[in-house]
Amino acid sequence: MLLRRLREVMAEPVTAQDKLDRIVVLIAANMVAEVCSTYVLRVDGELELYATEGLNPQAVHQTTLGRGEGLVGLVASAAEPLNISDAQNHPAFSYKPETGEEIYHSFLGVPILRAGNTLGVLVVQNKAHRTYSEEEVEALQTTAMVLAEMIASGELTSIARPGAEPAVTRPLHATGVPLAEGIALGYAVLHEPRTLATENLIAEDVTKEVARLDESVDKLRVQLDELLSQDGVAPAGEHRDVLEAFRMFAHDRGWVRRMREAVLQGLTAEAAVERVQSDTRARMLRATDPYIRERLHDLDDLANRLLRILTGREHGPVAEMPDNAILVARSMAPAALLDYDRTKLRGLIIEEAGPTSHVTIIARALGIASVAQIQNIVSMVEAGDALIVDGGTGDVHVRPPVDVQKSYADKVKLRARRQAQYQKLRDKPAITKDGTTISLMLNGGLLVDLPYVEETGASGIGLFRTELQFMVSPTLPRAGEQEELYRSVLDAAGDKPVIFRTLDIGGDKVLPYLRTVEEENPALGWRAIRFGLDRPGLLRSQVRALARAAAGRTLRVMFPMIAAVNEIEEARTIVERELTHLRKWGHQLPERMMLGAMLEVPSLLFELDELLKHVDFISIGSNDLIQFMYAADRGNSRVADRFDPISPAMMRAFKLIIDSANKAGKPATVCGELAARPAGALALIGLGFRHLSVSPVSIGPLKAMIRDINIKDAEAAVMRIVEGDESGRDTLTQIAESIKLS
Repeated sequence: MLLRRLREVMAEPVTAQDKLDRIVVLIAANMVAEVCSTYVLRVDGELELYATEGLNPQAVHQTTLGRGEGLVGLVASAAEPLNISDAQNHPAFSYKPETGEEIYHSFLGVPILRAGNTLGVLVVQNKAHRTYSEEEVEALQTTAMVLAEMIASGELTSIARPGAEPAVTRPLHATGVPLAEGIALGYAVLHEPRTLATENLIAEDVTKEVARLDESVDKLRVQLDELLSQDGVAPAGEHRDVLEAFRMFAHDRGWVRRMREAVLQGLTAEAAVERVQSDTRARMLRATDPYIRERLHDLDDLANRLLRILTGREHGPVAEMPDNAILVARSMAPAALLDYDRTKLRGLIIEEAGPTSHVTIIARALGIASVAQIQNIVSMVEAGDALIVDGGTGDVHVRPPVDVQKSYADKVKLRARRQAQYQKLRDKPAITKDGTTISLMLNGGLLVDLPYVEETGASGIGLFRTELQFMVSPTLPRAGEQEELYRSVLDAAGDKPVIFRTLDIGGDKVLPYLRTVEEENPALGWRAIRFGLDRPGLLRSQVRALARAAAGRTLRVMFPMIAAVNEIEEARTIVERELTHLRKWGHQLPERMMLGAMLEVPSLLFELDELLKHVDFISIGSNDLIQFMYAADRGNSRVADRFDPISPAMMRAFKLIIDSANKAGKPATVCGELAARPAGALALIGLGFRHLSVSPVSIGPLKAMIRDINIKDAEAAVMRIVEGDESGRDTLTQIAESIKLS
């Protein structure tokens, strides 16, 4: 009855203050309490009395408590209910004479929680010494959920003093891991919206809601059982253990009991799931045990699965998106990102991703400013919140103040002017002041990348990642689909070269329709060419599609993660077999076939001369080569910054490669992050590399730099590094930072 009355009050066309005043009266009457008060957490961290029934009304908007101060502050900081019969003798009691609460002894305070975040505190008090029952505590917590929705809606901002607005609207700044360059100003769109409309909180028929909850829990358990019984799930290992733990949570009687109790208090099944998960999240976020905090994601995922069953909503993009949308997600598959309207999508914030993850590669291809690894960002952001994403620095601003917005708006304008200047260089050659030509090609892997060849004035496509087509497809692409894509790429490039990399799958690049094997160290496991040679059917099909698409043209194909010369010999044999097959059946063949190897594994440094006899070109995958040289996983934030790519060791390795390639008369291209950074590109050019392949956004800045340097300056600086004098790195940086557009 209380919840229904509350819903009626919420729907009344009155001010926010009037609503709050009526709500505390309703709660006090229902709880037979002499006092009911609502405290709201402000942006400055203070808890302000917003409404009361029983205390001095003059204290409203005048009484404040620090977070942790008094009993109210204790409830806010602990995010747990406090139920005591003698408040004044509690060590945390704080006396506020203007409230007149000294005559009240019993105290029950519950946090006003939303997604585990404390928005305020709801309190009831009585003169008599009494301990409130569990049912009363549960009822007050349920009521607090309604208040949480009201606070989160922003209604109370209109009655707040400037600088003392509710904390739910406070600006936040966090720094994560930059994934994709660019600056995005826009509005939050949650990949998996968790919030429920206020009118969907309160049940019309409790019995029906209990039945809905029970039925959905049963469906959830069946789904998890089916997931564990799939052929692709290993019968043992860490992955299996994680899924078993996931299923254990779903069968936990306490979890289900708490949700049923919330429904019996008058909530809908969806609101009960939200309520229980919010309470759980609040406790786990304050846990010091890292294992417990890690399990929070499991429980969040479980609650989201259950909500999707209850609402009938599957994974997928929201129906309506603002023009400047910034997507916020805990995790997502690369194909899911492609479901969103790319004309409106400006930025991406994702908790669980790294610089080399699949969704990151797609985001870069789409030119979306992206940042990752900001803990709990999904719970800190509300749909529609103003956001700023700086993909260069990793900074994210939630609900930024006006001065920050203006600063970034100016930065975006400056960036746009600079991009316009780079655009003017599109048709100009990348030639140094002393006359050396550098070939600037771009990295791609999707159809959306193809217009960049023309837009950037790139010399060609130096790395086309063919596995992206497989990663974003729900089923294995047929040979005809592959052929169609490869022909489109060659058509878009025209007379410019395209280097296709064969499938680099396996390891951490899991395709949902292929059975995978659990490995202790997937980066060094069964992947790339190893997968292709052991399961040649997929490689043969791809080579055949490439050859048919390139009929009458030059076809350049390279094989990833070659670790020994015999692997390139085996790969060449497969190519020759497919060409013979096509020739036999009368198909037109490529006019010229060029085969190359990706140099990513350090063992090849000691077989360079032999390797170069078996290939027409080489391409250095700098990302993998550097991480393997230093035995430091570039996706692991604890070790990713423990090495310097422009170190004497790496510069000597790159010099060995280019000297050997030049001696053999074979072209060598560098792909990867090192080539895209101005100082790194300068170092490579100084060593003798004349072919760089980078992301589309890097071509303009690199061309501007190349046209403003003398090769001899870069050579002198990098040779100092090769000889052990690391001051050359500072010189390279200074040269890169002093570039003028010409």
